[in-house]
Amino acid sequence: MVRVFLPAHLRTLAHVRDEVQLEIQGPATQRSILDALEAAYPALRGTIRDHVTQQRRPFLRFFACEQDYSHESPDAPLPEAIASGAEPFMIIGAIAGG
Repeated sequence: MVRVFLPAHLRTLAHVRDEVQLEIQGPATQRSILDALEAAYPALRGTIRDHVTQQRRPFLRFFACEQDYSHESPDAPLPEAIASGAEPFMIIGAIAGG
């Protein structure tokens, strides 16, 4: 069971509190986690990844085990602590200002 932490605006769309737990088929990768997340919570489709390109939306970052995975390949395996549910996969809203 993989744990996913969502930022407040995505929790509101998904109608969940804190984090969600997902059953992932195969290795834990960004793609497999996001596919399972969008299947379980259809309201999130297109909010994290672009509908067509499947690229991460601007101002969202992905973290696993305190490391930024935002620019890693979506098919790269994530750490075992994520796959086992010991640590959450975190989707964080980036902050911009000027």
